[in-house]
Amino acid sequence: MVGIILATHGEFAEGILQSGTMIFGEQENVKAITLMPSEGPEDIKAKMEAAIASFDSQDEVLFLVDLWGGTPFNQANGLYEEHKDKWAIVAGLNLPMLIESFASRFSMNSAQEIAKAILTPGQEGVRVKPEELQPQPQEAAVAEQPKADLAPGTVVGDGKIKFVLARVDSRLLHGQVATAWTKSTNPTRIIVVSDAVAKDDLRKKLIEQAAPPGVKANVIPVDKMIEIAKDTRFGNTKALLLFENPQDVLRAVEGGVEIEQVNVGSMAHSVGKAVVSKVLAMGQEDVEAFEKLKAKGIKFDVRKVPNDSSANMDDIIKKAKVELKAQ
Repeated sequence: MVGIILATHGEFAEGILQSGTMIFGEQENVKAITLMPSEGPEDIKAKMEAAIASFDSQDEVLFLVDLWGGTPFNQANGLYEEHKDKWAIVAGLNLPMLIESFASRFSMNSAQEIAKAILTPGQEGVRVKPEELQPQPQEAAVAEQPKADLAPGTVVGDGKIKFVLARVDSRLLHGQVATAWTKSTNPTRIIVVSDAVAKDDLRKKLIEQAAPPGVKANVIPVDKMIEIAKDTRFGNTKALLLFENPQDVLRAVEGGVEIEQVNVGSMAHSVGKAVVSKVLAMGQEDVEAFEKLKAKGIKFDVRKVPNDSSANMDDIIKKAKVELKAQ
């Protein structure tokens, strides 16, 4: 696995590593290196050398630094000169770049390959509101010609929409989903399935804007999801489904949406619910919905991010029942 060094002025490296870990999970062979006001070039160089020595392998190392030409860059560059055939340095460290580097390590074994892959996400992560302040490309890309609407009954591919992930998450589309889960499942479309959110124009707009580059996001009610699941025109679609609660998942399954496994990520606490873990709180209706899904043969994958170990759903439901009975 490619080793990653985050090197910055001050404690920025430690802070952004913590943020990246919150979104993508704990990472091996990643070190944060800080240059503090009382330290000099040799100090940060020594920290870099110690960090590299701690990696499982020193063959492939990627430096992500804050500022081109700054001391962290200069010291990384000195080390890079001895390994320029394999190592790489990218300056301008930001969170989208860091998350992309974590995701890229699933499929890339070269530091230079990852360095190339993270440039565009790092650049696309710099955006502004109001949107008219965003600089426009000097040469406008040729607009893609819209495709004519396919007639009902048209069969695309095998005629069946592919569900790469069905997740229960009360926060719906947020950082962990837009980055970690999207990168690990590679959907072409993120679909938020919620009657309530589908009626809320502001929430719909925010969700659509939160979609990662290259992936479209839609918000639809449960009945519409049932309709789409049976529409043969969506045969080439790879969908990541997001539900606020298990009751909506149950409605979708009972309506004919062919979901085989549900990822249980986050369920917020509210009055009448029992806290069963750091990120899960369940009420009686939640427990009943999960049990009905289990009876239908649905499997459960209980984890926040792909790197986490899956918890046992049976144990969680038992705990919820005990806690709810004690209320």
